[in-house]
Amino acid sequence: MSPVAVSADRRFHRGHVKPSRRRPRWRVLAVPLMKYATLAAVAALALHRGSAIVAESPLLQIDRIVVHGNQRLSEGEVLAVLSGLPGENLVHADLEAWRARLLAAPWVRDASLRRSLPSTVEVVVFERQAIGIGRIGGDLYLVDERGGVIDRYGPMYAELDLPIIDGLSAAPTADTEDDARARLAARLIGALGARPEVAKRVSQIDVRDLHNAAVILNGDPAVIYVGEDRFLPRLESYLELASALRERVAEIDYVDLRFDERIYVRPVQAGRHQE
Repeated sequence: MSPVAVSADRRFHRGHVKPSRRRPRWRVLAVPLMKYATLAAVAALALHRGSAIVAESPLLQIDRIVVHGNQRLSEGEVLAVLSGLPGENLVHADLEAWRARLLAAPWVRDASLRRSLPSTVEVVVFERQAIGIGRIGGDLYLVDERGGVIDRYGPMYAELDLPIIDGLSAAPTADTEDDARARLAARLIGALGARPEVAKRVSQIDVRDLHNAAVILNGDPAVIYVGEDRFLPRLESYLELASALRERVAEIDYVDLRFDERIYVRPVQAGRHQE
């Protein structure tokens, strides 16, 4: 039997394949991250381009304005203020700027504008409330609860049954006597709202004295001083006693009701008070 020849080189049994080098960990993570970043960039670009195309679409051009909440101000007057809005892009239109223009309209106290796809703007108007006719500088103006001028009083407002208010200025501002006078008139008129039949009898209100409002009733030349509170009960007490007072004093200059338990009456051209 022939012997088997065995190599004397002990490396004969070793593997001759060299082990591969390990890649750094950051390289392993970098490749998928770069792929995701590329995909995200492509998606963002597509979204931007898509939104730009949609925003510039003729379908989004404003062609309809719907007005809510207006009573004194006509829809046509609101649309006239917003006349440049139709045709603008619904997405890009500066509704806050258009709202500012609307707030400059005489009767508008506040307003809101809202987009409604695809091409409509909805407008909600909150109007100012006229509480009286202010006699300012010899002219008559409709005034709101702050004494702010709404509009010049004229034939178009003849149906408004409102009292004349004296003692206001053209432009009351916060923390001034003018503003306080306006608030006094507003409180008086608001208090009488609980009794419309009494409120309708008020012809004139004078608020020159911040602590003593004066009232003149329809068909009654007497000046009635009602102070700065309890307006309604004081006027109601006068209406109950008016006939009896006339029996005692034929021509009354003024009646002072500020002291509740006592009523002071001053006759015309008299120099003393009668109780």
